[in-house]
Amino acid sequence: MKILIDNGHGVDTPGKCSPDKSLREYKWSREIARLIVASLKTRGYDAELVVPEDNDISLKERCRRANAVCAKLGTKNVIFVSIHSNAAGGDGKWKSAGGWCVYTSPGKTRADELATSLWNTANTVLEPYKERFSVLKQSGAYDSRQVPMRADWSDGDPDYEARFAVLTGTSCPAVLTESLFQDNKADVDFLLSEDGKRLITQLHVDGIINYIKNQKE
Repeated sequence: MKILIDNGHGVDTPGKCSPDKSLREYKWSREIARLIVASLKTRGYDAELVVPEDNDISLKERCRRANAVCAKLGTKNVIFVSIHSNAAGGDGKWKSAGGWCVYTSPGKTRADELATSLWNTANTVLEPYKERFSVLKQSGAYDSRQVPMRADWSDGDPDYEARFAVLTGTSCPAVLTESLFQDNKADVDFLLSEDGKRLITQLHVDGIINYIKNQKE
């Protein structure tokens, strides 16, 4: 299985950062993507970055790169995981939304199993974040509607569905993860912490490996 790891946005993309600029999504997502690839390789898996560059590679080009690999190896032998952090608004102000989630393209697709594996793994690996979330929610860091593990169970699985270009334009199973919110102060503190980076990396690595192992059974 070839594992393609994508990352959100680029250095030349305006916005896409925390209100205090301590977290830049392009930089954070690239760091996590590189850690995921390195960890997968250490464990014997064939992983590579879709975008090794720092500048913002177009969505069309990201899909082209992924589909070129699919054409060479076969779509059933490739998966695509895009790494992002979420945002509740674009006005440069701190918000009260938080939590982790994963997206697939609309309908029943081959990516659903990959998304579910990632969600289930995140639900376990992010236990320290969930405990922290519960405490900080009481002090107002998150509004009353927020949960640490965000999901849409309307079709029987936890992934949200959207027509994001990297999900609809790639021929292999493709998912996009939104790891917490870059405009929530409590989430940003976690995302920038060493423990936070380690756990976000681990959930992706373990979720991907669990999916691959289940495909072999």
